[in-house]
Formats: sequence, structure tokens, C-alpha cells
Amino acid sequence: MRITLASGTAAEIVRPEEVAPTRALVVIPDIMGLRPLFDEHVRGLSAATGWVVVAIEPWPGREHLTLDERLGAVGSIDDATILGDAVAAADETGCDEAVVLGFCMGGMYALKAAATGRFRQIVSFYGMIHVPEQWQSPTQADPLAAVRDAAGVRALAIIGTEDPWTPAVDVAELEAAGVEVVRYEGAEHGFVHDPERPAHRPDDAADAWRRALEFLAR
Repeated sequence: MRITLASGTAAEIVRPEEVAPTRALVVIPDIMGLRPLFDEHVRGLSAATGWVVVAIEPWPGREHLTLDERLGAVGSIDDATILGDAVAAADETGCDEAVVLGFCMGGMYALKAAATGRFRQIVSFYGMIHVPEQWQSPTQADPLAAVRDAAGVRALAIIGTEDPWTPAVDVAELEAAGVEVVRYEGAEHGFVHDPERPAHRPDDAADAWRRALEFLAR
């Protein structure tokens, strides 16, 4: 079901019908934003967990942008806006306990969400560990610093060893900061969440989903 947050941002939310959920899961999509793929993920994740699951639109008012335009505009996104929407989405569920996961660019923001104090557990699927040089701006905080400096937050990073967006040196820093890292040998960027991508690896994707949900359920 589509809802609109107080900020005007669209979100997709699914509530279990037969149970009273006590936990919320906020999903931050990849750079292409909220679309049928993530509607399916929200439904599937709610069915698998019994939680309220909600995905937010990371490009409110700019959904028309092409991929190339988005790649050139990430630096214009204000962390306060997207993280504020993530917190508002968690509050919209009515659950006190909330966790967050994200993919690609959304995985970067999932790491940054550690700084909000709203999420006690985080899963980042191949999220950027430092803001890439071409995206750096005054509105973009460092993802690694957000996780490193957050107290009482546990994080899991799903990483492909052939992903240029998550260099090995950055992954090592993330691990040294206390983040649990699972590396998939030979996997490229985006190998889990979109079966239509050439990089998709079904067996690794199934394993990564299993690990992510087990981590969030702890």
C-alpha cells in the first residue's frame, strides 16, 4: 500500500494481517528508487518475517531522473532528508523496535542511519563505505564514521569481492569498526536484490537473504 510521509515522500508499507507485529523493517532502495521490484520486496519481507515492512522513495520529487542523471546528482541529496524519511517511516509503523536495510546507494544510507539512534540493527547490501568522490558534498556524511561512532548499533555488510563501489581497503576499515562482513567471492555490485541484473547470482543471493534476515532477527 502506498502512503505519503509527512515530508511528502512516498513509501510502500505492508502490515501482517494475522499477527500484531512488534518490529518494523525500513528498506532503502537502490539508486533507481521505489518501484515494483521494491513493492515485491516489501511484501516478501513482511511475509517472511511477520514484521511491518516499509520502503521509502529516495528521490522524492525527482523520480523522473534517468540513471545517468541520478549518478550525477547523489551529492545533492541531503542526509537529513533521506534519514529523516527513514525514521518517519519507522515511526509510521507504530513499532518501537525498528531495523533497516538498504541496497547499493540505499545500503550507503543504511550505514548512515546508524547515526539516527532509531535503528538497532542494520544490513547494508553492497553500500558504499565512504562517499565516492563524485558524490561528496556538504550534505553527505561519511557512512563508516556513522557506524563507527554509533553506540549499541549492530551492522552487517553483504559485499561482493569484485564490486568497484566497495574497495577491499574500505571493507577492511568497515570490519575493523566492528561491522560483521560477509564476502562473496567473485560477486559484482548488485548481485542480490534484482534478478534482472546481469550481476545477479541466485545461489549467493539466496544465502545473502538468509544471512540478512537471521541477523535482523537476533
